[in-house]
This record gives sequence, C-alpha cells and structure tokens, in this order.
Amino acid sequence: MPFEGDGDTSDCVIVKVRIIPNSKAESVEELGQADYKIKVREKAIDGKANIAVIAALSSYFNVRKSDVVILKGAISRDKTIEIKTR
Repeated sequence: MPFEGDGDTSDCVIVKVRIIPNSKAESVEELGQADYKIKVREKAIDGKANIAVIAALSSYFNVRKSDVVILKGAISRDKTIEIKTR
C-alpha cells in the first residue's frame, strides 16, 4: 500500500489524527500536543481523503508532501502519521 511508512522515526514527529472526510470546509485543528482533527472536502473513496490529509498536514507543518507518511489507519478515520522534520 503506498501510504505505509518505513518505520524510521529519527528526525520526525508522530501525530495522531482524526479525519472528517466530505466536510464543507478544510481545516486542521490541534486538540493536544500531538493530536489533531482534520476536515477535508474529499470523500473517503480510493484514498482521495488520505491524499487531502497529507496535503493539509504538509501545508500546516510547512514540509513537503513526501515528508508526511501514514503509518497506521490508511482505511480508518483515526490515523497515526509521521512527519519528517529534516
């Protein structure tokens, strides 16, 4: 699956997110130090919502899209995501 991480956690941040697909507006809301709620417009079909989540987090953390990797929950609303900070 293209969204699985390689397990290397050096120079990275691990965050837990709750995804709300098919929302009217896109937003990233920080719930705690490493907990976020992300609303995306795309529906959870064919990985489109996952792609939107990666784009939203890369914009929020000001990193490249390739630096955001879904480690767990590729087909769930609750995800564990690695953000590389190098």
